Amino acid sequence: MSVHTRGSLFLRECVRTLAYAGVFCVVVAQSARAQAQQQSRGTLFVVGGGPQPPALVQEFVRLAGGPNKARIVIFAMASSEGRTGGEEKAQDLRALGADARNIWITRAQAETDSVVHLLDGATGIWFGGGDQVRLAEVLSGTATLRAIHARFAAGAVVGGTSAGAAVLSTPMLTGDERKPGGDRPPANKDESFLTIARENVITTDGFGFITDAIVDQHFVRRKRHNRLLSLVLESPQRFGVGIDESTALVIEPSGIWSVLGASAIVVYDAREATMASKRAPLGASGIVMHILPAGSRFDPNSGDVKLP
Repeated sequence: MSVHTRGSLFLRECVRTLAYAGVFCVVVAQSARAQAQQQSRGTLFVVGGGPQPPALVQEFVRLAGGPNKARIVIFAMASSEGRTGGEEKAQDLRALGADARNIWITRAQAETDSVVHLLDGATGIWFGGGDQVRLAEVLSGTATLRAIHARFAAGAVVGGTSAGAAVLSTPMLTGDERKPGGDRPPANKDESFLTIARENVITTDGFGFITDAIVDQHFVRRKRHNRLLSLVLESPQRFGVGIDESTALVIEPSGIWSVLGASAIVVYDAREATMASKRAPLGASGIVMHILPAGSRFDPNSGDVKLP
């Protein structure tokens, strides 16, 4: 074998080795980034409204660091009675050993450094119930909401109940609809969302902690299937997640969903469904529905379900 041939073989082996090394380094780097992302985000604790079983409240405190370590900030502006209700929530959390504080602010105050600094070191953030639109009007796009996202990225648990659950997702249900034939408000709530129809359910931007799903609350008890199905059929790339009262959807840093509490969550998955033409009434074939009671686990990436 000539010197030239040996040199060519040696060069090819070097190139092959470097290529393998490059692939290995890319895989290692991607794995490291994925682990870093998991380690640099907190947990979401999404409650469907209604009475909260003591075990749910205790679990929120545990996720926030546990007794004597949890530092929880409460935002209860969704309700006109949030000053009182938020303080009652803070007292409940203090009884479990958490340092808890109710913060009642206006939109102007949400842009101030003094309010932003109230979140320094927070290990838990809680959004109270009421009207999610009111909460969004105060916090959306503000320095305070950016600080809340920063705390979540640092590992804090972020949660809420009822309106405080709905506001965690973007899009966010407002609770309003465009009635066929006009925008006349229904005479009573039993006349709401009687159809599965296009462009009937009104949404807006929420806080964007959940973007691959849209959250509905009080779901089973208040029979809210029509409005959530309408949104899923309009945007099949997103899950529809209906959380019943006294029940929590917990989204872990890994992205896995788990269910706690007294009832269940309902998940609509139309990602692989066959959809009706956009010129036709809403319709689909092959929608997957999961009814997940407490103790269930769900992987939104693979669709795998583990029932209790």
